Amino acid sequence: MIREYPDRPIVGVGVVVWQQDRVLLIQRGKAPRIGQWSLPGGVQELGETVAATAIREVREETGIEIGALQLIDVVDSIQRQADGRVLYHYTLVDLWAEWRAGEARAGDDAAALAWVRPDALDHYALWPETIRIIGLAAARRSAVKGAENAVKPELSGL
Repeated sequence: MIREYPDRPIVGVGVVVWQQDRVLLIQRGKAPRIGQWSLPGGVQELGETVAATAIREVREETGIEIGALQLIDVVDSIQRQADGRVLYHYTLVDLWAEWRAGEARAGDDAAALAWVRPDALDHYALWPETIRIIGLAAARRSAVKGAENAVKPELSGL
């Protein structure tokens, strides 16, 4: 697959993985954005669902297993050369999930990883869009947790 100067967008899948009050970040080991911190994820393969891509990429990059996936947003990542030519064009499908099992370790395309509290994201020089996605994931996760913990009214007379 040609990633530089592609003739069409490439679908990438990123996952905000939560373990208690921390988010999993990986340091990219390959272009684009080599050396930068990001979410675990990668390119969708032909015949693979978005969910299967998320599970596979998180497993390959971090060695952990994740739970049910929830959609956060879809982001366009287009990097152009000075002459206007498209160097990279990714359509990024961002999801969130809870950590389920395994000890996180850097593998595959990840050079390093870290479990980070959202209030400490500033130390990782993240792409502003990644910070926005983590914020959306935190809000949606909080809403889900709130709904799960809500007191259910008793059904009387039934």
